[in-house]
Parts: sequence; C-alpha cells; structure tokens
Amino acid sequence: MPIVNRIAALHEEAAGWRQDFHRHPELNFDLPRTSAIVADRLREFGCDEVVTGIGRTGVVGIIRGAKTGSGRVIGLRSDMDALPIHETSGVAHASTVPGKMHACGHDGHMAMLLGAGKYLAETRNFDGTVALIFQPDEEGGHGARAMIAEDLMERFGIQEVYGMHNSQDPVGTISVISGAASAAVDWIHIAIEGKGGHAARPHMSVDALLVAAHIIAAAQSVVARSADPLQSAVVSLCAVEAGSVFNVIPQTATLRGTVRTLSKATQDLVEQRLRAIVEATAASFGATATLTYDRACPSVMNTAAECGHAALAAASVLGEAGVWRDVDPAMGGEDFAFMLEERPGCMIGIGQGGEYGLHHPSYDFNDAILPIGMSYWARLVETRLPS
Repeated sequence: MPIVNRIAALHEEAAGWRQDFHRHPELNFDLPRTSAIVADRLREFGCDEVVTGIGRTGVVGIIRGAKTGSGRVIGLRSDMDALPIHETSGVAHASTVPGKMHACGHDGHMAMLLGAGKYLAETRNFDGTVALIFQPDEEGGHGARAMIAEDLMERFGIQEVYGMHNSQDPVGTISVISGAASAAVDWIHIAIEGKGGHAARPHMSVDALLVAAHIIAAAQSVVARSADPLQSAVVSLCAVEAGSVFNVIPQTATLRGTVRTLSKATQDLVEQRLRAIVEATAASFGATATLTYDRACPSVMNTAAECGHAALAAASVLGEAGVWRDVDPAMGGEDFAFMLEERPGCMIGIGQGGEYGLHHPSYDFNDAILPIGMSYWARLVETRLPS
C-alpha cells in the first residue's frame, strides 16, 4: 500500500511546519513557542480535546473515531525539544537561535504526528480514540516521567502507546525490534580525594590524577572481562577534571561518564564491578573515591504483540521489503522507555538516510520522509482500531 493520497497532499504543508520548528528551536521543558504552535494546530484540525501543560509544557490532542464502541484508546507520541548545539548545516531554514538546533529530528517527529493528526481528524475512519502526545524534554530524560506523573495514561485511558524516531537507515524503511530496542542510560560520577602537594615532591603527595588514570583504564575491564560477551554493555568515562597549574599535584579529581546496557542483570553487574574497582583502585594508592551511579533511563522494551501491529502498519505503507525486523538494538537512550513501563507498545525507527547522524551540527531532518511517517501513523490507527 503506497502513501495515503490525502497525506501526500499534506507534504508541503507539513514541511513548512517542520522547517518553522527547525528555525526556532527550544530546549528541554522551556518550549513556550513550540507547544503553543502544536496546540494551535491541533485545535485548527478539530481535535475533540486539546490539553496543554501536562508535564509542564506537554500537549495532548484527543481524536475520537466515527465509532467509539470498541472503547479502545491508543497513544501516539512525539518529542518536541531541541539540543544545545550551534548549527552548521547551512540550510535556508537553519536555526535562528545561536547555540540551539534541532539536531535529533524532533522537528520532523512533530510534523509527522501533526500531519497524521490532521488526516485522522478529517477522516475519523476508526473505532476508538487516539491520543496525540507531544512530549517535552526527551533530551534531558525527564519529559516522559513528568507527563506520566500527571496521570497521562490514566487521564486519557491510554491502553497502548507507540513512538517513532528517525535513523540513518535508507529512506523507505521502517525498523521494528521486539524486546530491547535501545539501551538503559546510567550516569556515573566519581569523586577522588588524594593529598595535594608540590610536583617536585610526589612522594609527599597522593596524586588524585594518577588515581583517576588507573580507574579509567581499569573500568574498561568491566566490559572486557566481567560482562558476558553476548550481553551488550558500554562503559564510557568522558570527562576528567583535575588540577589547574603545571607544578601542583592535584588533591582531587572528578570523572564523569555513562554506562549503557540492554538487560537488568548486566546493568547490576556493571554497577557492582565499577564500585569495587573505583574503591579498591583508590585505596591501593592511599586515596579514597566515591562512585555515584544514577540509573537515569531504562531500556526501551517493545512488546511483541504491539511490534506486530506496528509492522503490519509499516508494511501497508512500504511493503514487506521495507519493514526491517532483524535489526540490532541501539545503545543510545530514549525516555519513551518510561511510557513503555506503564503500557505495552512499540517504538519504531524510520529511515531517512543522510550524511550526518543525530546530534551532528550539520544534521537536518529529511523532509522527503514526512509522508511515510504520516502514513504510518494513520495506518497504525486504522489497522489497530478498525471501524
């Protein structure tokens, strides 16, 4: 089944919305312009309800089908926030806000869900109710939790929830992964306390920077020698702070980084081993060190039945060849995982190709895939809630 004809006619309009969002990026929960435009569009489309201020700046649009006897309600989610990156794409619709840009495609995600919403509000060819969820602060990892904390699922009676994210897979593909689709995200902070002193008298000091270097090296043994080689794990220590002058041995050092895992068992193992390595390595030099381990976001765990529904909708748009099921999970994080802890559902990846990947300063969403994403959302609703 090709692109829905009515949706094909919305392509230019949706591209206009997308490029406007791109020109005016906003961060985290601070989305006054973005959320106001989303809410205004949903009202223009004739949504039955438009609710703002959920999770501070989140927006929900409710569309009831021509029939509602099934009593079924599904949620479709888009993120809205941009990133603190200075754009270098050079496109005509580049960011007008220095130091901020849509480098993750959330501008495109919004445009696709808005276009699907306009189509669904016009046609209402389904039996049930659709909740269009526009979420703030995906990049900060707090937006989904903020909306859930304000009873998102219960207030609108949502029974299943679906998400979408663009990828560098080829245009004309949608990936559907059952089970773990993206990694859990943990933040690590290591504070090291040694004994400062003169660089010419190291024997009278306990060098916190030397301790930090040994911890950085030893931490890599967690993945190399402690974790099951068949269970994915990443330990990345990405920031070091120690010392400020050339002739003083620093008394303190700080390390910051991230851990990514796909299973709870591996996550527990990594935390346990890191804690032992940090404390023992510091002690071996006569220093002390403390590990703060923050489990920031769980893994996206797609449920099997809902993956089947997503794949069916994708195949109706792209054909079976366009649905990629044998795809490795991503080690990036996605706070849609919190919604999947509340309800069954599925996050799919929509291919957009492109030279530059997510979070690159020259990234730009590919407007050519807007009709694919809009059609996918529409077909998901119509096949999941048949009239």
